[in-house]
Amino acid sequence: MTSTESASRAGEGVSPMPGAKAAVAEFIREFKGFRDDIQERLQQQDDRMTMLDRKSHRAMRPLLATAAEAEAPHQKAFAGYLRSGDDDALRGLELEGKAMSTSVAGDGGYLVDPQTSDAIQSVLSSAASIRQIANVVTVEATSYDVLIDHTDVGSGWSGETSVSETGTPSIDRISIPLFELSALPKVSQRLLDDSAFDIENWLAGRIADKFLRAEASAFVSGNGSDKPTGFLNHTKVANGSWVWDSVGYIATGTDGDFDATDPGDAIVDLVYTLGARYRANGTFVMNSKTAGAVRKLKDNDGRFIWADGLAAGEPARLMGYPVLIAEDMPDIASDSHAIAFGDFRAGYTIAERPDLRVLRDPFSAKPHVLFYATKRVGGDVSDFAAIKLLKFGVS
Repeated sequence: MTSTESASRAGEGVSPMPGAKAAVAEFIREFKGFRDDIQERLQQQDDRMTMLDRKSHRAMRPLLATAAEAEAPHQKAFAGYLRSGDDDALRGLELEGKAMSTSVAGDGGYLVDPQTSDAIQSVLSSAASIRQIANVVTVEATSYDVLIDHTDVGSGWSGETSVSETGTPSIDRISIPLFELSALPKVSQRLLDDSAFDIENWLAGRIADKFLRAEASAFVSGNGSDKPTGFLNHTKVANGSWVWDSVGYIATGTDGDFDATDPGDAIVDLVYTLGARYRANGTFVMNSKTAGAVRKLKDNDGRFIWADGLAAGEPARLMGYPVLIAEDMPDIASDSHAIAFGDFRAGYTIAERPDLRVLRDPFSAKPHVLFYATKRVGGDVSDFAAIKLLKFGVS
């Protein structure tokens, strides 16, 4: 037997298992690596989807919630100031330059946190006050000027070689000064120490109630002395003699009442006394007692001229125009101007500063704590042609 044959027979006797086991082990290692890589990639994808889901939830939150989160440091600091008088946190926020936390302790307290301020403003805007139908502007100055062009721009016909001269319009400036409106709610220190007491909502409700009543009265009949000028405070003249700077009226023809024969005619006359461009946006203003008398009136066909709102929150309508019930309007009486009709968006302007301040006073009414809240607001007639009155008198 040759050496070559011996080697060949020896090779045939060697087992192939060690090589196969090594190959299988290598395959398993590679498979595990592949599996681990896939799991890692899936985990990364899952983490990314979770982050995207959180962001989408955050983006879908109401704006009020987002704003509350952004202002949470100031809200917490302000609540601490209201409960204990600790203003260090508010001063710290001021030093950091946070919005809505400017310290004004020298002239009247601290700016109310945005959430409380929005709650107060929401109540004022939705309440039955002239504010609801007037033109409301926000200013940073101490007054607001309204420029009124109360004459028509001149016009004329022009020929091919000639142009007719036209008149120049007259511009009138109405300045509306801002006055300080204040409220002084009080609460016991023991109640403030109770953590379950919702100080922010309590304060917002009390301030809104005080402001609402004071504003509503001033916008109707304020005399302009340290308060807005009401539209009933201006000179009132028969509409046939109406001039700028006065409010025109028509009379019912009966002292202290509607006409006995045709009571609804006075309402019709009042509507059509107002110019067409104002009449399209007209609103009646009267108090509840007057509304009770008006809703009994019928036209010549026996139909009531008053119609209640068909949906919740919709105002009643008189001759198709909305009715605002303002309790500060006068009752029907001899020569009273108990009903107003006009485009108040054009006819009456309310100007106010956006900041609302609160000063904590724990000394003046012990054991109670006073909260002196102030804001600056003004109001006046801005277009005397846009408001007309119904006078319950002979002429």
